[in-house]
Amino acid sequence: MSKTIQKIGVLTSGGDAPGMNAAIRSVVRTCAYHNIECVGIYRGYEGMIEGDFKILDARSVNYIINKGGTFLKSARSDEFRTKAGRKKAHEQLQKFGIDALVLIGGDGTFTGGMIFNEEFDFPIIGIPGTIDNDIVGTNFTLGYDTALNTAVEAIDKIRDTASSHKRLFFVEVMGRDVGHIALNAGVGSGAEEILVPEEDLGLDRLLESLERSKNSGKSSSIVVVAEGDKTGKNVFELRDYVEENLEGYDVRVSVLGHMQRGGAPSCFDRVLASRMGVKAVESLIKGKKNVMVGTINNKLELYPIDKAVKGHSKIDEELLRVSDIMST
Repeated sequence: MSKTIQKIGVLTSGGDAPGMNAAIRSVVRTCAYHNIECVGIYRGYEGMIEGDFKILDARSVNYIINKGGTFLKSARSDEFRTKAGRKKAHEQLQKFGIDALVLIGGDGTFTGGMIFNEEFDFPIIGIPGTIDNDIVGTNFTLGYDTALNTAVEAIDKIRDTASSHKRLFFVEVMGRDVGHIALNAGVGSGAEEILVPEEDLGLDRLLESLERSKNSGKSSSIVVVAEGDKTGKNVFELRDYVEENLEGYDVRVSVLGHMQRGGAPSCFDRVLASRMGVKAVESLIKGKKNVMVGTINNKLELYPIDKAVKGHSKIDEELLRVSDIMST
C-alpha cells in the first residue's frame, strides 16, 4: 500500500517557460484543497540540496497566474548530477518531512527526478514546462503556445519593415533540436521558407525557393530559421551566402532569442498549467509516481517519465507540406 502523502514539494528547473507560475499556483492550491502541506523548493535541485524550502499556502500564490518566469527561480545543479549530491537532497527532504515531489521542467529535470526515484524510491511526478514542445507523451508543453504567439507577433512586425524596404529577413527562433516553434510560427506568419533541424533543405534549394518568390512578384521575404537548423553553420552564414548568390535583396538577420521565454502566459498555457497541477497532486495522492502529466487529444494522461526522457518528439509532416503549398 502506498504511503499516505502529507507534504508535497514543488520545484521548477532548467529553462523557464511561461505558465510555470500558473502550474506552481495550481499545485499549491490543490494541496490546500486536499489539506496537504505544500513546500516550495527554490532554485530547483540546487535549492533542494541546500534545503532552500518555504511553506506555501493558497494565499502565497495570489496574483502569479499571469506572470512569466518562475517565482521559485530556476538553476542548473552540477552537484545533483552526483550520487553524493542526490543523497544530500534526499536528507533535506527527509529533514523537512516532504513525502513527494512535483517537478516542473523539461527532459533534464525529468532525468534528474527519474534517477532520484530509482535511488531512493521517492515519489515524483513531472509537469512538462519547456517552450520547445520537445517532450514525448504530451501534445503540448507549458510555455509553447505563449512562445509561438510571441514569435508570430515579432515576425509580423518584422514583415512590415521587410515589405517597406524590399528586404529579405532571416528570423531565428528557438529550437535547438526540434523545429516545432519555427514550423508553426512560420506557417502562422506566412513565411516564404522555414528551416528546421528535422529537414536539411540545403543551400541550393533555399536559393531556388527565394528565386521563385522573387520571380513571382514578391519584393520581400521572410525565412524562419530554427536555431538548430543545419542548412548553414548559423543564421549569419546563411545571410552571407544568400547575399553572395542572390541579387536584388537587402538581406538582414533578426534573432528573437530569449524574448520567446518571457512575458505573460497565454490563456491556453494558464488553463493547461492549472489542469496539470491538479492532475499531478491528485495522482500523487492516489499513489502514482515516476510519471509525467501530459495532454493527449485534450485529455490529461499519465506517461512513464523514462519514456518521456528517452523519446523524441516528431515534426508534423502534414504541416511541413502545408508550409510548402503556402509558400507558392
